[in-house]
Amino acid sequence: MHIADNDKQHAQSLLDFIDASPSPWHAVAQIAETLRAHGFKGLREYEPWQFKAGGKYFVVRDDGAIVAFILGQQALSESGFRLVGAHTDSPGLRLKPKAAYASNGLAQLGVEVYGGPILATFTDRDLSLAGRVTVSTSEGMKTHLVKLEQAIARLPNLAIHMNREVNEKGLVLNKQTGLPLIYGHAADSAIAQQLLLQQLAAVLEIAPEAIFSWDLALYDTQKGSFWGLDQEFIADSQLDNLASCHAALSALITTVKPSSTLICALLDHEEVGSESSSGAGGSFLLDVIDRICLSTGIENEGKLQAFANSFFISADMAHAFHPNHAGSYEPCHHVQVNHGPVIKTNANQRYSTNAVTAARFMQLCKQANVPYQQYAHRTDLGCGSTIGPIMAAQLGIATVDVGNPMWAMHSIRESAGVLDHRYMTAVLQAHFAS
Repeated sequence: MHIADNDKQHAQSLLDFIDASPSPWHAVAQIAETLRAHGFKGLREYEPWQFKAGGKYFVVRDDGAIVAFILGQQALSESGFRLVGAHTDSPGLRLKPKAAYASNGLAQLGVEVYGGPILATFTDRDLSLAGRVTVSTSEGMKTHLVKLEQAIARLPNLAIHMNREVNEKGLVLNKQTGLPLIYGHAADSAIAQQLLLQQLAAVLEIAPEAIFSWDLALYDTQKGSFWGLDQEFIADSQLDNLASCHAALSALITTVKPSSTLICALLDHEEVGSESSSGAGGSFLLDVIDRICLSTGIENEGKLQAFANSFFISADMAHAFHPNHAGSYEPCHHVQVNHGPVIKTNANQRYSTNAVTAARFMQLCKQANVPYQQYAHRTDLGCGSTIGPIMAAQLGIATVDVGNPMWAMHSIRESAGVLDHRYMTAVLQAHFAS
């Protein structure tokens, strides 16, 4: 399979973005930096908003969610919104508030499972910590991003000599007793805790006692890579769903003078149900829309007209066909890597797609000269969901659920296609231009 240089460069940009974003808070910081570099102005929720015609803006909530928008050239009530939604979080392991303790002379870290990761994939990896830490300063309480670059922790597998059936029954890890990580030597738990505080304090260049609290995630220090005979595949952590975030961001920053008002909503906590102030179940996106309407003189009827003229693309990754597990897939719905974005449908509204919104996305793909695929889950298997049904219910806007095909979803190291990332970006560009 031939991979053009521009396709590989776009995929490399994605890998660089992921490698610089080991937590949702890092991802949002990276996105905000990119938006500023492309002329977007940052807004704060506690300040009044004033807009210029055709202006480009963004706002961050709780460090882990960001909504960016460009005001359209046409009247909002007539042209509506063109929205893309994705999520910044990924399943994994999060550090507990009092994480460090000693066991038989070893320092260990207690973790909590976030979302639904494939736990076995976290074993025997070079792990480190990243997230945000709240500290005391002379100017008051402040929150800083932190990323420990070197591998400091590991979850060693139990030798096969003590787990003889692991290859027949699979690796099963008790979430409480099987996941604490080894990160050093310590005679007691007080020393173990001090070792952790010292590591964080050294990166932040503060005293250990200045640390109040943290939101810290474990991440794999191995960087993203290309693989395959023609280097047509990519592997990295958090492709679900930072790949969709990157595609949406790439499409937004390359759109000039759109007719409709464009919104890119990259929200947190999808992997745990979206019920938070910065998740799709919260008020963030609707608050931004309300303030856009207020600041541009659109009253309630005009807003409802705008909603009726709008289209929302919920972008989240999709399940690629795995030839070793053909029985896990619905017949006639075997989506292939590097064959284009996937339209996801579920009769029970686990996805928001219907016949009309699917056709609308197909039309966008044709305009962008991008292939597309369709996916339905096996009826006898539980189907995952996305922010799509949540946003469709909240806003009453026509919505479609789509995503690029990938393997090993929720593994610490996932795989996808180089071409698909360019395809998704192109169709989102067509959406923003429509």
